[in-house]
Amino acid sequence: MNTNESPFGPVIYSYTRAQAVADGVQVEVTKTAQEAGIKFPVFLTRTVFDSFVAVPEGVTGQDEAGRLWDICWMLRFAILRSHGHTDRLPVALYVRNDNRAARLVKLIASCGALDIDDPQPAITVMMPDED
Repeated sequence: MNTNESPFGPVIYSYTRAQAVADGVQVEVTKTAQEAGIKFPVFLTRTVFDSFVAVPEGVTGQDEAGRLWDICWMLRFAILRSHGHTDRLPVALYVRNDNRAARLVKLIASCGALDIDDPQPAITVMMPDED
């Protein structure tokens, strides 16, 4: 028996973060996150980006930069509030997707490896039902 072999056997299929970004499944927002004080690379799922960063047609007084800043800032607040004892954090913020009042949105931030071959920490912000 080869001692270097995984006890789970060979990898059948893998989908890297780099592939997810290239395919548009995830959106890298590290630059804005760094401006908000977050040291790790940060990614949003496409669902989060399309639902809460992209401005719906006809909505006034909103822009993508401001909406992205709100997510990154509230992510920073969730990290500071967490005391570092978990790899999954709730992130809550108010988002206005119409020309009425903003509504409370609850997201999940998960910290894990940047990619399959890069173990440095990275954060993914996703919908509660995404994983």
